[in-house]
Amino acid sequence: MTLHPSVAAVRVPVRAALSELSPGDTVGVACSGGADSLALASAAVFEGHKLGLRVVGVTVDHGLQPGSAAQADRVVSQLAAMGVDETLTARVDVGTASGLGPEAAAREARYAVLEQVAAHLSARAVLLGHTLDDQAETVLLGLTRGSGGRSLQGMRPAFDVFVRPLLGVRRVDTVTACQVEGLETWDDPHNHDPGFTRVRVRDHVLPVLEAELGPGIAEALARTADQLREDTALLDELAAAAYDRAARDGGLDVAALAAEAPALRHRVVHRAALAAGVPPSELTRDHVLAVDALLTDWRGQKWIDLPGHRRALRRSGLLVLEAR
Repeated sequence: MTLHPSVAAVRVPVRAALSELSPGDTVGVACSGGADSLALASAAVFEGHKLGLRVVGVTVDHGLQPGSAAQADRVVSQLAAMGVDETLTARVDVGTASGLGPEAAAREARYAVLEQVAAHLSARAVLLGHTLDDQAETVLLGLTRGSGGRSLQGMRPAFDVFVRPLLGVRRVDTVTACQVEGLETWDDPHNHDPGFTRVRVRDHVLPVLEAELGPGIAEALARTADQLREDTALLDELAAAAYDRAARDGGLDVAALAAEAPALRHRVVHRAALAAGVPPSELTRDHVLAVDALLTDWRGQKWIDLPGHRRALRRSGLLVLEAR
């Protein structure tokens, strides 16, 4: 029997991701019940068991909608019917104490609990169901925010214990794969709420771009992310070396940093600010440029205030970042 193209489109990258593991290893699959994560879970069971892996389905209930607990139970039943070796459900409290919006707060809480689950299971990997369409939306959002190359590189294929094998797979294939395999998918109402910027990008902006500029926009944005990820990795490596060259007891050598190319110097400043305790979510390019002016446009500025009650200043030929 010939395998349906959409099913193959999902299984092939999942097989490639799982082939890095060894027989007997445990792999977790995050599943919400949507088409992307259900298609991923089905492929992980099919390919993982052929490789001798233990596959655990993990459902996170964010508690943000009425009936979320019932939906989590439904997903657990679906995962069990697929043949996962174990299912786990975790309910998280999505707070906003960090000042994040609801989407970002939910994401932060989800990753935190998935990390705990991975540690509990001694899982070698946790698979996430983000697709090429998600990647295109992420790159476009980064472009509109003016966040620079690091934002435009989109989502990483792998980081820490997490792996995203479907970043090259279109959403239409995950939907079709579920239909072919008879999997009943859940359509999260939040995916159609125009109050979320990502939803407006998905439902309005990308379709307009496709209509006006021709097909292939999503693929082009994903290719851009891949290319920028390679460039960013190289620049980060060079910036790490520049940081080491400038590092001194008590700070960073101003003369050594001022001699570096701006792209490297800015990255060193960014890294130093984070190391000093500036919250990553609050550190902007304006902050980095203001600190950089202490190096290249010194006019007697006393200091630069930074988020997290930190400040940057020149002291005895050093760039110092300290608590205010």
